Amino acid sequence: MTIVDPFGTLKQALWICGGQWAGKSTVSRLLAHRHGITVYHYDFHDARAHQDRRIAHRVRNGSPVEDPDSETVWVETTPERMAADTIAGFPTRFAWALDDLRALVSGRPILAEGWGLRPELVAPLLESPRRMIVLVPTDEFREHQLRVLPRAGAVTQRVSDPERAQRNRIARDRLVAEDAVRSATGLGIRVLRVDGSKDAEAIADVVAEHFGPYLA
Repeated sequence: MTIVDPFGTLKQALWICGGQWAGKSTVSRLLAHRHGITVYHYDFHDARAHQDRRIAHRVRNGSPVEDPDSETVWVETTPERMAADTIAGFPTRFAWALDDLRALVSGRPILAEGWGLRPELVAPLLESPRRMIVLVPTDEFREHQLRVLPRAGAVTQRVSDPERAQRNRIARDRLVAEDAVRSATGLGIRVLRVDGSKDAEAIADVVAEHFGPYLA
């Protein structure tokens, strides 16, 4: 398959993928300030800027235009089903992120970060596995993040059983992260497990060393 890359942006990009609440965005911001690179935050664009493409995709496929109701998404399901649906949707959402990235031009590297930038999707773009790293939280660090990050501590949608919805969400995130680890390991892409023993600055040091040849 030919990858359209008119400005060579995708070929020169660096990538951080992994599990929710591993500190991907924080580490990326630190690297941007240290090295003057441009960061593309996948999660922000996916949740906000891509809604028009999401609706168009549903129309083309004859699916309901409206988002599924919160009860169906968070309560009346299982973590396994949620994880499977999330992973199955990543390729379409990744294509939208590539459209965004193709339009960026910078004299410095462009770093793309987000949980939807899956190893198996990014791998065909990589000239070297060293252009990507996967950050995943240990179970203990995930629990810490859930306690201290307000946006992680609860499902924000109105549902009949918030506690069940949050349990489903946490279990789904763990399954999706484990899938990213399996994929990365099979492709020879480095996995960094974040356990809380190092602060964000120290994790950024490790990631900067990993990306070293491209940040000089």
